[in-house]
Amino acid sequence: MGPGATHEGPKAGRGGAARGGAKGGPRQGQQRGGRTEPARSREYETRAEERNRDRYAGKPDIKLPKTFPGAEQEGERLQKVLARAGYGSRRACEELIEQARVEVNGEIVLEQGKRVDPENDEVKVDGLTVATQSYQFFSLNKPAGVVSTMEDTEGRQCLGDYVTNRETRLFHVGRLDTETEGVILLTNHGELAHRLTHPKYGVKKVYLAHIVGPIPRDLGKRLKDGIQLEDGYAKADHFRVVEQTGKNYLVEVTLHEGRKHIVRRMLAEAGFPVDKLVRVAFGPITLGDQKSGWLRRLSNTEVGMLMKEVEL
Repeated sequence: MGPGATHEGPKAGRGGAARGGAKGGPRQGQQRGGRTEPARSREYETRAEERNRDRYAGKPDIKLPKTFPGAEQEGERLQKVLARAGYGSRRACEELIEQARVEVNGEIVLEQGKRVDPENDEVKVDGLTVATQSYQFFSLNKPAGVVSTMEDTEGRQCLGDYVTNRETRLFHVGRLDTETEGVILLTNHGELAHRLTHPKYGVKKVYLAHIVGPIPRDLGKRLKDGIQLEDGYAKADHFRVVEQTGKNYLVEVTLHEGRKHIVRRMLAEAGFPVDKLVRVAFGPITLGDQKSGWLRRLSNTEVGMLMKEVEL
């Protein structure tokens, strides 16, 4: 290079280490938008981070969003699961959580946005288990003449005729005699259906029977003490006369057994054949003013009560 030449780059004799190329050297400024930003040292960035922390320290009113970067994303938000189960809008479900009425796996939930696994976590509202999965629960007021099957090869009217438009396959909980009317439950929750009909849990059913009297004063005692049938003793849990018109009696029989024709056989063995029989309650589910042939979806509270009845 000649004597009159000028140097536009670094001074002669300085290598790459001086230009930030070596480990530990100062970082070069970055080119952004045609201009060079000054390099920031690690000390500068550390102090900036401390200032940011100090700026927001002592302000508990700042609420983090319900979902924020880095949050655990497994499972579903609790309020979404509750809303899908029928407990109202997501805001209404958030209010349930705020009121400390929701628990997951035995612990009351106090924060919003908690995520749960609907398949494995136990969710309760007001102490009653929530059916968090895609379960359906119905009560049908079965008319007389309808057989207690979902299909019938002989073409008779059956329970399946009342749920033909359902996407999910339902099955009946126990049976009612063809000529017996009243409450029969339909669901796709296999374990619940199994327990409701298992003798271990002793779920009570209430029947109203029309019989012709006069009836003796000790009829209730005889039924509660046990009636000998061909397949063993059968006992009623409760008996009372609801109404009397001349010789016509309407009596209520409560029992937890589920043997075939059990109420009809007990009363017939006692000397009082049944003219008409209606099941008005299955556990906590009552017939109320539900009309014959009508199907209704059970409420969340009713489902929770059923589950509590069988320790689910």
